[in-house]
Amino acid sequence: MSPTSFAFLFPGQGSQYVGMGADLYETFPSARDTYDRAEDILQLPIKRISFEGPEEELRQTRYTQPAILTHSLACLSVLTSGSFHPTLAAGHSLGEYSALYAAGCLEFESVLKLVKRRAFLMFNEGEKRPGTMAAIIGIDSAIVEAICVEAGGVVVPANYNEPKQTVISGEPEAVKRAMELAKGRGALKVVQLPVSGAFHSPLLFESAQEFAEYLRSIKVHPPRFPVVMNVTGRIAQSPDEVRTNLEKQLISPVQWVRTIRSAKEIGCHNFLEVGPGQVLAGLVRRIDRELVVRPAGKATELKGLMEGV
Repeated sequence: MSPTSFAFLFPGQGSQYVGMGADLYETFPSARDTYDRAEDILQLPIKRISFEGPEEELRQTRYTQPAILTHSLACLSVLTSGSFHPTLAAGHSLGEYSALYAAGCLEFESVLKLVKRRAFLMFNEGEKRPGTMAAIIGIDSAIVEAICVEAGGVVVPANYNEPKQTVISGEPEAVKRAMELAKGRGALKVVQLPVSGAFHSPLLFESAQEFAEYLRSIKVHPPRFPVVMNVTGRIAQSPDEVRTNLEKQLISPVQWVRTIRSAKEIGCHNFLEVGPGQVLAGLVRRIDRELVVRPAGKATELKGLMEGV
């Protein structure tokens, strides 16, 4: 892999902000076309919610996920029209769908409909079976795993974000007990996350089954280049493997540390964070300081990349 080639990383829920995408829509014809087409397919006011808010509406899972996806696809359209073609792709949770679209596994309409369905199911599950999530920072993931067992009830590791940041997910009382245990085991910080459900936990089992059934109606194509997937932290080789991993993703932890290490193992050292925010850049820096992640979510950033700045 040449030093100037890039692997693409796509962010997930939590990277959204009011105003995201407005500069892309005003600056790039391909981004404008992406937003217009996406809104027609989704039948949701994605432009208004993304560009204007309000924040409490944008933070609702049923809107957050399609909004982040559309933003990432708009950024991708600008990059690929500017002759940027990724050597590898990966996405954090929701971001995996953008990665699969980039690699040609999912078509434009399919990826939008899949994410709309996923977001609706996750939002509804949060209404039916209350759950929560918390970030445990400053202790090893093995300690967090032991704490989840000790806490009892339903609480599990949901995101292995970096070596000393693991997100847990589950029943509110079980998560609360695990948070207290983590404080006593030396965690530097324990933060309950503002989410509407226990994502990547067994509490989403019914949603995962319903989503798997919906996924069976979607055509999945062979990847045009490597995609490292969340469930395994390894490259998916076939449409069947992609489908299986997506079916498991809602109830399985995001193996982000393993994902980034897998990317490095095959020679990726330079990455673009394609979508809103710079959450993934921070995580990658703490996983491996040799790796470089450049932001590619704003009009100025995309212009700089295309001008070789």
